[in-house]
Amino acid sequence: MKNKPRPYVLAETNWKSVKETKYSIAVLPWGATEAHNYHLPYATDNILAENAAIESARLAWEKGAKVVVLPTIPFGVNTGQMDVKLCMNLNPSTQYAILKDTVQVLDAHGITKLVIVNGHGGNDFKQMIRELSLAFPKVFVCVLNWWASLDPKAYFDEPGDHAGELETAAMMHLTPELVLPLSEAGPGSAKSFKIKGLKQGWVKAQRQWTKVTEDTGVGNPKQANKEKGKLFFDLSAKNIAAFLEELHQTDLEDIYE
Repeated sequence: MKNKPRPYVLAETNWKSVKETKYSIAVLPWGATEAHNYHLPYATDNILAENAAIESARLAWEKGAKVVVLPTIPFGVNTGQMDVKLCMNLNPSTQYAILKDTVQVLDAHGITKLVIVNGHGGNDFKQMIRELSLAFPKVFVCVLNWWASLDPKAYFDEPGDHAGELETAAMMHLTPELVLPLSEAGPGSAKSFKIKGLKQGWVKAQRQWTKVTEDTGVGNPKQANKEKGKLFFDLSAKNIAAFLEELHQTDLEDIYE
């Protein structure tokens, strides 16, 4: 028997269901299409963000939260990877235009809470959210990185920054058929800035990816396995679900204490 459409996944559900459901929260997975070392697919960030969004929405839905997951935005900010073949880039201004149009739809249909589930480190929505608060003051917009609700160092020997152990293990759990053998992965070695402030992180600048890493990875994936990936992913989804439940129950007029 084929699986039934999930009512909390907009791409699967239908007008018959949607018109009868009073959704309180829209969840927007946002990833990127980019190289992930030699062993992971270009869609890694999309796959991880979408799966985290859908699984957390499922858990929240089962607790009564009326959540709907929107289709994943598959392109992110990759301005530092323009010389890596077919790394797709959306400029931040383009991202804001997409986000503004999305919020306009939600505002028109009375959905006043939007959670962006981000899967790509190059995406930064903070300033966009501030601008949206002026354009659509009735809509509460927030963003979370799917991997950030718990300390990855407690679950991985070397989590890594990009295509490292964390992402590799999660992909081994979710889509093992898309992961090449780790014997084919590069070491994920990366150079850092020479200048002290940039090296320490209190000065910010864009990295030119091909000058930082030879295999496009940042972080060694060799200790990854599906068991680590499942544990970390499941706990992340539970934490996100708990946030969605709490947000569902919260009156936006009474959100501070």
